[in-house]
Amino acid sequence: MEIRLRVLFLTGLLGLSGGLSGCATLRHLFGHEAPKAPADEGASTDRTAADEGTPPRVIEPQVERRNIKVPRIKSQDVEVGGYFGTLNIEDFGAHRVYGVLAAYHVTEDFFIQADAGRSKGGHTSFETLSNISLLTDSERWFKYYDMSVGYNFLPGEVFLGRNRAMTSSFYILAGVGATDFGGDSKFTFNFGGGYKVLPTDWLAVHVAAEDRVFNSDLLGVNKLASNLEAHLGLTVFF
Repeated sequence: MEIRLRVLFLTGLLGLSGGLSGCATLRHLFGHEAPKAPADEGASTDRTAADEGTPPRVIEPQVERRNIKVPRIKSQDVEVGGYFGTLNIEDFGAHRVYGVLAAYHVTEDFFIQADAGRSKGGHTSFETLSNISLLTDSERWFKYYDMSVGYNFLPGEVFLGRNRAMTSSFYILAGVGATDFGGDSKFTFNFGGGYKVLPTDWLAVHVAAEDRVFNSDLLGVNKLASNLEAHLGLTVFF
């Protein structure tokens, strides 16, 4: 009796398991998918978290760049030109002066300059009142030759309107030379300064003032004669 009961019980269990598998098969055939496994849900959660952790895209600003042309002095550093102005010859009045100059720029700041100029003195007040000439016509020519050392300082720019800028700088210089005047040659000290503007990288405009000092006894008194000059010049770079 017990054996029959066991056989019936096992037969029922087998039938029940077969029915369950059949139901699953039918569900699959009619398009009903089984629910996702817990492992798949965990993977999807991890992917979402990874996407949320990505930093936002950086927005790069669109900035318009200006093309700036910087004037440059020619690499040879040789400057040659001329000038024109006024020279006040002590006791002989102020008269036109003109000359030439050449400079070599040793560094960006220091340069060596040689210049030569000439002017012609007038008559002293004594000559005018007494109608007596102390100098001949050829002796009134004032000629000088100098060698100076200069220094550029306070570099900057000069603006013409809103779109035009020119390089500029102040400079000072001092040196020695010789002056021919009154039929004699005088040892001369010269010193002064100026302002220089470069409209282009090869052209410079100078406004300068210098004083040339030498020992003079033309009027019977031995003294230091101061001869102040102001001029405007143009030079080119090679």
